[in-house]
This record gives sequence, C-alpha cells and structure tokens, in this order.
Amino acid sequence: MRVTVTAPWGRRLGGAEAMLQGLLDGREEHEHELEVVFFEDGPWPAELRAQGLRVDVIPAGRLREAHRWAAAVATLARLLRERDPDVILNWSAKTQLYGAPAAMLAGMTDRVVWWQHGIPARGWLDGTATLLPAVAIGCDSRASVRAQERLLPRRRTFIVPAGAPVPAGERRPAALALPGGAPVVGLVGRLQPWKGQDRLLQAQAILRERGQPMQSVIVGGDSYGLSPDYAASLGPLVERLGIGDAVTMVGEVPDAGPYIERMDVLVNASDAEPFGIVILEAMARGVAVVAVDSGGPADFVEHGVTGMLARSGDPDALAEALGPLLASPELRERIGRAGQERFLAQYTTSALRTRVFRNLQALVVSRRPAPEVARARPR
Repeated sequence: MRVTVTAPWGRRLGGAEAMLQGLLDGREEHEHELEVVFFEDGPWPAELRAQGLRVDVIPAGRLREAHRWAAAVATLARLLRERDPDVILNWSAKTQLYGAPAAMLAGMTDRVVWWQHGIPARGWLDGTATLLPAVAIGCDSRASVRAQERLLPRRRTFIVPAGAPVPAGERRPAALALPGGAPVVGLVGRLQPWKGQDRLLQAQAILRERGQPMQSVIVGGDSYGLSPDYAASLGPLVERLGIGDAVTMVGEVPDAGPYIERMDVLVNASDAEPFGIVILEAMARGVAVVAVDSGGPADFVEHGVTGMLARSGDPDALAEALGPLLASPELRERIGRAGQERFLAQYTTSALRTRVFRNLQALVVSRRPAPEVARARPR
C-alpha cells in the first residue's frame, strides 16, 4: 500500500507530530510505502530525508493567501498524479484544505482520509475540512469522534488511539537542582491557556495551604508563538501565589523524557484534551498520572487504577485529584506500575502502527471494485 501523507509543520513540537513520527519510524514493519509532503520546510523534513524517507516540501504560506493556496494545491495535484498513491492521508484539518482539493484535481477523492487530532467545535477550519471530500476521518478518541459526528456532512469515522515509544537504553533523569522532601509534580506541554499550567500552579498553592507541599516542574515553551502573553504571565503568577521556591520553569526542550524521569506525578491539566500522548510517555516510565475526566484521557486512564481523573480542569479539582498521590508514595508506585502495564499492553507505537495500517488497508480494500462474475453462455 502506498500512502502519501500531508503535514503542515516543519518542526516536531506537539502530540500530532509525535504520533506521525511514530507511524513513520516503524514503516518497515508493515511493508507499506510512505512518503510525506510538508507545507513548510524545517528541521523535520531534513531529519526524515536523512532517514531515507521520500519527502517533498511545497511552501504554502498562510491559508488566507489565496494565490499561494491555489499554487500549492496545483503542485500537490501534479505530485499525486505522478505517484498514484493508494491513500492520501491528510494529517490535520489544515492539510485537508490542501489535500482534498488536490485530490479532486487529480481525480482521487475516493482515496482521501484525514485525521482529526482535536475535539472540533463548529469553527470554520474543522467545518470546511469536513465539507471537503473524504472517505473517512481518523480520530484519536471517543470524544473526538462524538464531536466530529456533530459536523455536517456526516463522514465515516474510525478511532485509532495514539501511541508512544517504549523507553530504550539507559534512562537518565534530567539534571535539575530541585529541593528534596516534597514530591515532584510535572506538566509537559506548550505554554497555552488550554494546557492549564496556570491552573496547576493555583492547585499547588491550594495544596500548600492544606499542608501538602510539592515541587512543580513546568516543561514547555511558547511553541509557534501562539500565546506569548500567556507564557509571559506565568512567572508573575508564581510570585503572586507565593510558591516561587517550589516551581521550576524548564522552557522548551527537544526531548521531555529525561524530565519526566524526574517526576513522581505527571499532570495533564488540559480540559477536553483530545488525547494526551504525554500521559502515555509518563505511563511508559512508570510515573503516576493525573488527567481531566473529559476528552481522550478518559479512554485509557482508569481512575484509581492506572491514574487519577480530576472532575474538571479547575484548580480545586486538580488539587483534589493530586492530594492522595502526594500523601502516599505507595499509591504513586501502585498506579505507576499499573499504568506502565496498560501502556505496554495497548499503547506502544508498534500497536499504533498496526491499528493505523489495518484501518487504511480496510479502506483501500473497500473501494476496490468487486470482481466480475463470469456469465454462463447460453447453450
């Protein structure tokens, strides 16, 4: 099966990028031919070329630049006609806005699949992507599917949970100068309001007042420059809350793994998180996790067994979910061990690849014409 993947980003900074990289890393396991078309250049295309993957870059500019959009669509259509892929996999709603029109020009709309990495609302991007032709939409979670199915026209959907790599080799925790005596609680993610760094810090202040100290490690930066004001607000918030002695802001890092190794608990404070690959990265290392009981995490975090689910992303709810873990090293160890077992059984990148290719192969088979039945000649 030949698959052409369209991707909008030239850098690997988020969960959707990590999921695609996991898919590409093990392509030889399934004997499928994958190639990637990026709509911006950057270190990621160069990295994949160095790995021997076929990579094209079609500079597309911004969607509002109509002339550049049209040029990118025409260029992609020519490439599709030359390559004749079995599946055109648009890896986001944004690339669906390029990939589907290009497939229309190439006469290949029956090969288009796109991936819904979010929990869509009735905004123009998800709405327009859904209007364009696609034989199916892949989703990471049941929450994504439910939201996607509220958009018109209704398209066929399927769920493939994300995966994370099994940590390999010697695992060295990051060299951070942290005071001892309190559990280390971390949050890994871009500094954006919906990620909830501010809510975790407020939860920390609440817990300190209750006599439950913790050391926070915030890993992430203002990736893509999406929320500079929010990123700049976190330092002053720490000072207002009076917890400056117990908060470490790490910034953006190329690999969060060594920082997760330093954590006793990893928190995903995003309310309505589409999936939460970083939660899997913590489970893979036996680190206890806390997530919000909405969106994707509820599909794989079993409350009190493989993690703790907060009733909402509010600071009080996060503090309530964190409290038992801060109080009990034994509970942290038990939940961390159960989470690791669940991860290894169901959520590795190998499992992800198997599920993705199985679903894509089924779509390819379903669109093939049925063989003609030979008619008996009249005697």
